[in-house]
Amino acid sequence: MTQASTDRRALRTRRALVDALAEEIAATGDLTRVTVTAVSERAGITRRTFYSHFHDIPDLVQRTEDELVEGLVGHVSRISQVHLAELHDCLDAHEPCPGLVGLLEHIFEHGRLYAALLGDGGDPGLAPRIKDAVFDAVVPRALEGIDARAIGAFFEYYISYVISAEVGVICRWIEGGMHETPETMARVMTLLAFVRPGDLYGFPLDINVPTYGLALMQQKEESHD
Repeated sequence: MTQASTDRRALRTRRALVDALAEEIAATGDLTRVTVTAVSERAGITRRTFYSHFHDIPDLVQRTEDELVEGLVGHVSRISQVHLAELHDCLDAHEPCPGLVGLLEHIFEHGRLYAALLGDGGDPGLAPRIKDAVFDAVVPRALEGIDARAIGAFFEYYISYVISAEVGVICRWIEGGMHETPETMARVMTLLAFVRPGDLYGFPLDINVPTYGLALMQQKEESHD
């Protein structure tokens, strides 16, 4: 057997194990109850073959999540390079943010796995890990050209708020069965990023965010003096 054939077979086996992991989490409702035997049987392989690829279930989960996060960050990094002028043009044309469809297609492709790992019976550490990875990926770009008054604690809270909101929307999409297409969700998420409190109720709020945010942080500092 050629090296290429061996590599393809190994790749198919790993994919079968990852699919089996998602199915077993869904079946048991609890990642901690997933066993090597159950995953191997679902994948149609022997335990010995499982151990030739992974040390144990935690190793399978860790390496699977590593690949998921790496894929997400790659898409997010590309999205973060989009200039506000480009985004403005997309909104005028009712088009999604460039790169966002690709991100959601990645999630859709691995939907069962994301649903299993991010669900109630999955890994509670995955969502925070995704948020941290995305934070690190977008902060350098987000700081370019920023109003200097916004830098500091207010900026970090703002980025955390945005990321948590975006991840929450994606989790909602996943939990709902991903009935909307990636293209539709990309348009929804692009618009959601610019919805202000009151926009949906005929009472939009226009404020000078950097000035207001700075004032809030100053009040906090003065209260601690």
